Amino acid sequence: MDAYDASAAASPDDVKREIDPAALAEITAELAKTAAQHDRAGSFPFENIALLRRHGIIGWQAARDLAGDPLDLPQARRVIAAIARGEPSTALVLIMTWLFSLQTARSKHWPPALRDLVLQDIARNGALANALRVEPALGTPVRGGLPDTVATRVPGGWRISGRKLYSTGIPALNWLAVWGRTDDAEPLVGTFLVPGNADGVRIEETWDQLGMRASGSHDAILENVFAPAEHAVDIRPPKAWEADRAPELFTWMSVLIGALYDAVAHNARDWLVQFALERKPSNLGAALSTLPRYQEAIGELDALLYTNTALLDRSTYAEPGGISAIECNFVKLTITNNAIKVAEKVLSLTGNPGLSRGNPAERHYRDALCGRVHSPQEDTILSAAGRFAFASFKPKAA
Repeated sequence: MDAYDASAAASPDDVKREIDPAALAEITAELAKTAAQHDRAGSFPFENIALLRRHGIIGWQAARDLAGDPLDLPQARRVIAAIARGEPSTALVLIMTWLFSLQTARSKHWPPALRDLVLQDIARNGALANALRVEPALGTPVRGGLPDTVATRVPGGWRISGRKLYSTGIPALNWLAVWGRTDDAEPLVGTFLVPGNADGVRIEETWDQLGMRASGSHDAILENVFAPAEHAVDIRPPKAWEADRAPELFTWMSVLIGALYDAVAHNARDWLVQFALERKPSNLGAALSTLPRYQEAIGELDALLYTNTALLDRSTYAEPGGISAIECNFVKLTITNNAIKVAEKVLSLTGNPGLSRGNPAERHYRDALCGRVHSPQEDTILSAAGRFAFASFKPKAA
């Protein structure tokens, strides 16, 4: 676990309402120093988390919720983009905590005292939290099915056992929102809150992926973990969970995940620009940037990135309820696909230098590919949109 000094952490009153762009630029530069190292080793960036904690960034969303401040998606987007420009796995860990804070603060089901306890811990101490939902047999709950993680009733609470995959940030998580089912004949399904350092929680280091290698998304194994009765924060019949999320969550997910992978694509594009300006083949006698082929290619990349910016702006500044869940999913899908196209084009233009692990282009490409795996995935997004199109179609009168 990542130990932190609560006495040195920012209180909600100390957390900046406006995060200084100059500070963000410094954070980007600092994170970038070790990004390649963490990618190569697949190591979790504890020092990055400590840096964000010192700046009060981890607890920023929870502090705003506790203070009753309005949502500030434009600022959240800027912060995530800046962090992802430095080291994208760190940005992903932060996104998970911010989304957890947003959902928890707006839930009608959490016991108020427990909700405030957790939000205060995030706001004051920079605690990290994430929802652990994916399992070996279940996959992601978005596709339906009951979890294999089982909560058994015992005096005073629950004993929880199960395995969770892709538990982003698990080496440093202070709170685990575990998706599980009860052991009833007709099981209830929902969230059980478990401290990250609870007895019976262990990490199996399985995360050895192509990209986003520093996210620490290992398996979390719960073996007979005790949770007090009130830590069954929201359990209901499975059918009662359909389409039950804070409306803001869809927009925040699409914008923040989109901002992350758009930042990765910008990193790849910028490296190509620098490469083309500096590379001067002897047979050409000039920089690659003087070639129409490279000029056209950069224009193509900037057109894709412009589309990303337009979609992010549309979602970021939309009025409440002004963008539907289907539109949010389109934003996520288009931006992540464009990020992959940008990073892939960079490799196609640079050959061996682009594929060399001594250069960052291949790392940006590998990170961009991971945009596809975040729920909802492409088939789910397109199928849902198709069903809606057919259901809402009104034929013209003959």
